[in-house]
Amino acid sequence: MAPFSTPSPEPQDNPATYVGLSAEAAERRARERGWTTVRSLPPGAIVTMEYRVGRLNFEVADGTVRRSWKG
Repeated sequence: MAPFSTPSPEPQDNPATYVGLSAEAAERRARERGWTTVRSLPPGAIVTMEYRVGRLNFEVADGTVRRSWKG
């Protein structure tokens, strides 16, 4: 059986700092800061609830990040 790999540590970053940015600027900043997965979602989107280390989620309306959260 293959050994389990240890996930990379999550970036030390506050998701609230992305609110108000354009979706493009927010994604660029998130990737520069080390987030491995960046997900932009429309308001009210149905998403799975599993927590994924290294993923940053954006709720985007009219091209602007309205909400941001980890996992």
